[in-house]
Amino acid sequence: MLKGFRDFILRGNVIELATAVIIGGAFTAIVTAISDKIINPLIAAIGSPESPALSFYLREGVEATKVDIGAVITALINFLIVAAVVYFVIIAPMNKINELRKRGAPEEEVPPTSEELLAEIRDLIAQGQQNVVADQRFVEGASGTPGVPGGAQDMPNSAGEGDPRH
Repeated sequence: MLKGFRDFILRGNVIELATAVIIGGAFTAIVTAISDKIINPLIAAIGSPESPALSFYLREGVEATKVDIGAVITALINFLIVAAVVYFVIIAPMNKINELRKRGAPEEEVPPTSEELLAEIRDLIAQGQQNVVADQRFVEGASGTPGVPGGAQDMPNSAGEGDPRH
């Protein structure tokens, strides 16, 4: 049981996910700093000095009724910044790499089925038998003597009449 857990933890996907979470946390700190130090002051500049963060109260004097539109705008801007960075730094390059791999990689050959292999073997056997018949006709020669291309009259034979090689 512990071996299975260890294999799961040490698998590449889990380690990559842990790395992504750590980098994501560091990146969130950068986005938060940009929001707090640059975007929030710009949003506050849009509102009046009395309500610096574009907020208002549904019931005056009750802090729980505060509607803070500036915080919603800040969260939306943070989301857009994170989404844009993730897309342009991770997604777009990965799509390009996958496209190049697909374009450069040859298509995988599909292995033939058993039926296709058997049909090919059958055809080769049939073709081989036809070749054997054709070869025998060639070897017999014009006079019909086996083993002599042009017949016995073309090739000297040292064997006598009773010799089985004749």
